[in-house]
Order: sequence, then C-alpha cells, then structure tokens
Amino acid sequence: MTTIQQPRILGAGVDRVDGPLKVTGQARYPNDVNLPGMAYAAVVRSTIPSGRITRMDTTAAEKSPGVLEVITHENADHLGEAPATFIKNPQPPLQDDAIRFYGQYIAVVVADTQQNATAAAGLIEVEYERHEAILDPHDPRAERIKDPWGEDTAWGDVRTALNRAPVMIDQTYTTSENTNNPLGLFTTLASWDGDTLTLHDSNQWPNMIQQVVAAMFGLPRDAVRVLTPFVGGGFGAGLRCWSHIPLAVMAARHVGRPVKLELTRPEMFTGLGHRTSSINWIRLGATRDGRLTAIEHESLTTLPLDGDEYEPCSSVSTWSYASPNVTARDQQVRLNIPWTNFMRAPGDAQGNFALESAIDELAWEVGLDPLEIRLLNYAEVDPKTGRPWSSNALRRCLEVGAQRFGWSNRNPEIGSMRDGHELVGYGVAGVSFFWYQQPCSAKVIVRGDGSAYVRSAVTDIGTGTYTIMAQLAAGLLGLEVDQVEMQLGDSSMPVGTAAGGSGLTAALGSAVHDACGRLIQKFVDLAGTDPFSPLANVPFEDVAVSEGRLFRKGDPTRGESLARILAVHGLTELSADGNSTPNSPDQLGMTPAGARGARFVEVRVDEDLGRVRVARIVTVNDGGRILNEKLARSQILGGTVGGVGMALFEDTVTDKDTGRIANATFGDYLIPVNADIPDVHVEFVGEPDAFNPIGVKGIGEIGLVGVAPAIANGIFHATGKRIRSLPITMDEVMD
Repeated sequence: MTTIQQPRILGAGVDRVDGPLKVTGQARYPNDVNLPGMAYAAVVRSTIPSGRITRMDTTAAEKSPGVLEVITHENADHLGEAPATFIKNPQPPLQDDAIRFYGQYIAVVVADTQQNATAAAGLIEVEYERHEAILDPHDPRAERIKDPWGEDTAWGDVRTALNRAPVMIDQTYTTSENTNNPLGLFTTLASWDGDTLTLHDSNQWPNMIQQVVAAMFGLPRDAVRVLTPFVGGGFGAGLRCWSHIPLAVMAARHVGRPVKLELTRPEMFTGLGHRTSSINWIRLGATRDGRLTAIEHESLTTLPLDGDEYEPCSSVSTWSYASPNVTARDQQVRLNIPWTNFMRAPGDAQGNFALESAIDELAWEVGLDPLEIRLLNYAEVDPKTGRPWSSNALRRCLEVGAQRFGWSNRNPEIGSMRDGHELVGYGVAGVSFFWYQQPCSAKVIVRGDGSAYVRSAVTDIGTGTYTIMAQLAAGLLGLEVDQVEMQLGDSSMPVGTAAGGSGLTAALGSAVHDACGRLIQKFVDLAGTDPFSPLANVPFEDVAVSEGRLFRKGDPTRGESLARILAVHGLTELSADGNSTPNSPDQLGMTPAGARGARFVEVRVDEDLGRVRVARIVTVNDGGRILNEKLARSQILGGTVGGVGMALFEDTVTDKDTGRIANATFGDYLIPVNADIPDVHVEFVGEPDAFNPIGVKGIGEIGLVGVAPAIANGIFHATGKRIRSLPITMDEVMD
C-alpha cells in the first residue's frame, strides 16, 4: 500500500483558553455556586416500579432538625405542561400519585443544610398500591410503537433481492443499557427575585431549560435566566429539563430563599436517563464476491411509559454502504423504566455494532478480507438518492488506518496469531455517522483597544467550545487568540442551540463566521465614510484583515487598525449579530455527510481465562475541517474510551422483579480505567465539508462509534467465537 499524504485540514493545537480557570479552581460549576441564605434540598424516590401512592407520612421529616418544608404531590404547586423542544421533556413532577418507574421523585425535603435535608428525607413513610410492572421488552402486554419518527426507509426490492442472493447473513445483535455518568453531579440552584428566576444549572442547552421552566411556572421566557458557563461533563445527559430542576424551583418559591438541589450518584442513574438497550435484526444479501445486493435492518429499543426518544438504530444502514435494495425499520417498546435518553452517539452506537458485525460475518462467509469487503461496498454517492456527498472520506479512513495499523501483517486464519498464552486478533469497523445541525446565534464585539469578545447562550460541556470559537473569531478578525474573550452559558445572550449531536461546532461556528463577516463589513463601511482613510472607496471584497488591521488586498501598506477606525469615529466598540441556519440538501444538490471513520483494534484473549485485553487501537476520522487538532484528538480519545466501555464493561442492570437498578454506583457499574485503555493512535483525514461555511462536521461523538464491533470482530479472528451481544463478558468468550 502506498504512503498516504495528509491533507491540510488541521487547525493549530491551541491550549484550552479556559484551562487556567479549571486547573486553578476558578471555573465555577453549578455546584460551586453558593448564595446568601441558601437552603438545601433532598429528593425522595419511589421504591416500586408501578402503582400509586396511597399514604405518605411526612410528620417525622417535618419535625426533623433544620427542615423548612416537605413537598409532596399533596401540596405541590400545579405546574404547566412541559413543552417539547426537538424532543419531549419529562412532565412536571409531583402532579399526581402515579408511580411509573422505580426511583421516580415522589417528594422533596428542604432544610438548612444538606445533611439535615438528606436525613429528613429518610424519615418519610410511604405506602403504595402496587401494580404489575412491565420490565421485559418481550412482554406481550408492552405497548409497541412502529415507525415512531416516520423515518422508516426503503428503496429497491429487498425481499426479492434476499431471496435471490447467493449469500445471506441473517443474525440478531443486542446491546445493553448504558448510563451517561458525567463526573460532575448535576446540580440546580434556584433563586427567585420577585417574579424573576435565576438558575445555576448543569445542562447542555441553557435556552431549552429557560423555555421549559418558564412554561411550567407560567413566566415570560425572559423572566428566567439560566447560567451554565461550565458543566462537569454531559454525554447527552443534559439535553432535557429533568424533574429535579422544577423541584428546585418549586422548593425555592415555597421557602422564599435560594435552594440548591444536587443529585447523588444513584440519583444520577435514575434521574438523567440512560442509553436504551437495543435488539437489531439484520439480513444481508450479497454476491459470491461480497458485493451487497440487499440490506434489511430492523431495531427494537426500550422506552419509558411517558417518555420520548429519537434513536433510530437502523438508519445507519441507509448511508454506510452502497446497496441497491435497503429496508430500515425501527420500533420502540414501553416499559416501567426510568427515562431513556441520548448518550454519546445515540442510535448509531447500537446500530453500527450490528451492521459492522454483520459485514464482518459476510466477509468471512465469502472468504474476503474484512477490510476489502468494506472498500468494495464503499458508497461513492448517497445510496438512497444518488446525490453526491457533501464530503465522505470513509475509503481514505480505511486505507490510512490499515497502513498505520499494519493490517497487512494479519494472518487471516482464525486462531493463528498468538503471543504466549494469549490469542491475538485483529478487528476492523467502518463508521458513518449522522449529520446534525440546528439554528444558532452569536454576537461579536470589537472594543476600542482592538480586542474582541464573542457571546452566545450555548454552553461548553468540556469539548473545547470556548477555545475553538476563540480561534475561529481570532482568525476571521485578524487577531491573536488571547485577544478574543468568550462569553458562553447564559440564556440572556444570543439564542444558542444544544451542545449535542456533534452539531454545536457547525451551528455556533457558522453563526460566529456570519457575525465576523458582518462586523468587518461595518468596519469597511465606517472607513469608507472617512475621506482620509487609506481604505476610502475600497470595496468590501477587496479588503483583507490581519494583525488587527484592515488593508487592501495586495497592498498591506494601504490600511488601518480596527482600533483606529473606532477612535476616528468616536466609538468605544462595534458589534454585529450573526445567525446560522442549516442548508437544505435540495438547495445544494448534495447529501450532508456526517463524520466518517475507521477503527482498527488488536485484541489479546487469554485462552485459559477468556479475559479480553485491548492491546492497541488505530482510529482514523473524517470530521471535515478540524479547527483544533489537539482538542479534536482529545475528543476522539474520550470517545474511544467510551467505546471500550460499551464493548467490554458497561451494563446498567435492572432487577426484573423490582425494577430497581442494581448497580447504580461507581463501585458496581463497570467502566474502563487507565489500565484498560491501550495505546490509541488518532489521525484525521478528509477535506472541509461543503455544507457549512467553516467546513466542519463535528466529532464529539464519532470517536465512540465502531470501537465495539472492531473489538468483537477481533475476538472472532482470535478465537473463532462470534459474540453478538454487548457487553462482551469472559463467560461468553469461554462458552
């Protein structure tokens, strides 16, 4: 294989601009904020999965030291319905006596200290009328929802193609429930000032929290201010207005003082949602030489009784590989479980495991190298519409990854590679991630000293938004990064979108790009009104910007600084608003391509114990233009760790008799530690994407996708055992 030359798509690996604040403890997370006169809240959770409350005795709790208020469904405020944003939000808590899942909030205690609130919450006595819970997705009583989002897809004639296919793979793949578990405990601090409300809250979308809380409490939207400058991780957990938020608001109104409600780790397991489990049925038809003729993918995912979740696992099969006949269908089943919710790479993580496992099975069935079968079926254009991609470097990811990994050293015979008592296996998986972008706004201001600041209500959940937006604005305004101040995480700023779906960089970055362009236009217009300016009568398209100066293209001597233009016109600052709206595929005549990637994994399997060790990983990614190589690499590393967790460790276990999550602590819920993570080589390829002005595609989630099937495929190469369920455990390897 020839040497691969890297394209010039990587932005400078600038250190985090918010790093000094974080390492010195000056970055204030919601649980760091304290207000004068603040009280503390503790929640009480149900201990049955289905039924209703028949009696609550709060007497002992109310008499407990320091207790200010005990709120139950009997004395709670009546709240308005929670509006849907792009997805349904939980309805207001404590509005009735119904129990829908184990761990549901049924009361909140407010006291002068956290210890007193927690102690009092334990004194409340609850009696229930128990109903038979539905906890098994195969329970015939469970409600099934077919085509829940109206996105089931089909083209060609799958049935005929499968019947005529010389080779067919027909298998079922399952994935377990996983729980997001960001390190920072989610916290809400609610403070009323008359009819206005301020929330310091852990979330990934301040404007959504603002909108939902305002609707629940009958307030004008601008009467609610949500402050989220820093979040201790999210992974999707902060994309809804969870029930603890209105509980804190209600408690603060009841006691007439600020109230802080910080969830415990077990409460995080039941109160913030989790990745749904999935069952994926896949049938592949192919020719004898491995060319796909049909793909049929159907998924079933779990759902709470009153919840909503957009997680089409089967859709990954509609854009990953070329096939003339495709059917993708999704179903959901309602159970008495806590809310399911987005978790890093929702839908794609589960669906990709199934598809890439099936593709690997097909390769072995037809006698093709697993890498070659993926290259053979590469989708040059959108398989559904025939439109060109906005960009798609999946082929390049596979080729570069194979070279970096040393795939050519692989002995194709099963069980043929070993190192002492360990069997060695090589696994590969392709990755094709969905595209997502929402409207977003930003304001950019240049001050009299020539420095700038950027404002938007979006929040940075640790992905590096502060830094890459400072870099982008600095580049567009001709400034140094340290001359740009970022102000994020305040709902009173220009309306922002969610920090999720790998869509924030494209959304906010495009808004910043728009604002900077409008701002430079304003400076050019100002200079044009000054007959003594070197830029007088110079049209906008002939102006360039560098080192804080505007100058005529081709003649750097004919220009002046931004600071001087402001001073000449007696201005202390100049600002411009920017907006971004996603382009339409019809407008551009192409299909937006999300990120693409390839995973190459070496696994070691102890043939006596069945212990699986991941020895090394090569992950190559097409994220379009990469604004900051250092932070992008960090995102891929973090996603890779999550992928190892999904493959070998993580499983949120629900007791099928009680509905209780049995491992809701870090002592019981297994996650990878440093010793479980090998050397990871990260590389970026591709080109700037054509679907937005800054050429990005987003990489926050793609790092996780593909890791699990690559590990499973490597285990098959090492042992000959095809494991089709996650997580992969020692007993399955030994079976």
